[in-house]
Amino acid sequence: MKLISWNVNGLRACIKKGFLDYFHQINADFFCIQETKLQENQIQLDLPGYWQYWNYAERKGYSGTAVFTKRKPLSVSYGFSEEESEEEGRIITLEYDHFYLVNVYTPNSKRDLTRLPYRLEWEERMRDYLTTLDQRKPVIYCGDLNVAHKEIDLKNAKTNVGNSGFTDEEREKMTQLLEAGFIDTFRYFYPNVTDRYTWWSYMRNVRERNIGWRIDYFLVSDRLKDVLVDAEIHSDVYGSDHCPILLHINL
Repeated sequence: MKLISWNVNGLRACIKKGFLDYFHQINADFFCIQETKLQENQIQLDLPGYWQYWNYAERKGYSGTAVFTKRKPLSVSYGFSEEESEEEGRIITLEYDHFYLVNVYTPNSKRDLTRLPYRLEWEERMRDYLTTLDQRKPVIYCGDLNVAHKEIDLKNAKTNVGNSGFTDEEREKMTQLLEAGFIDTFRYFYPNVTDRYTWWSYMRNVRERNIGWRIDYFLVSDRLKDVLVDAEIHSDVYGSDHCPILLHINL
């Protein structure tokens, strides 16, 4: 089974930069995207063989997630619960016989960290949500999680300590999630590999010089460890300030 996750930073713009070429070439069973920046009916994608599930933000040109899948789910849910609205379109959960797939676009703490308290509350809720699902069946959790977990996960760790996405608080929330029973699949296969990033600033020559951050992840329940095959970062694929990541798993 092949899964892709990609923050496309505006799907309409990404399509103009080769999104569909990559989509058809990679031929994934599941293709999860974040930051679609779309409202309903603003785009019609013809993707034969795929079911499409969209979660739109209420605010125009902001956030949003989608999942395109060859496997029809047992159920689909949006947000943390059906009892509350999901104004920013950040969570889609697909349920299958033997696992859950959770596609997420985690809120950014903002450059001045004004959204850090909200972000930390979000992390608490997400950990509770994922561990509750995990009690029923294994979980595959993917998306732009907006945190570089360890110093190895960004180019200039020392100069970024305390910045959004690399605060002690955000990094600790990731540690707590992993300790709650999840695996960072890329680090499972490549614990010491450096200079593998998934996001680069749009500043001039930053991507060409590979001054990046690894902030996009596939995390899975510990008990899926034995069915993991490989994890990849497709840094040669352009179209967004993020690149796609891939998970191979036998499920």
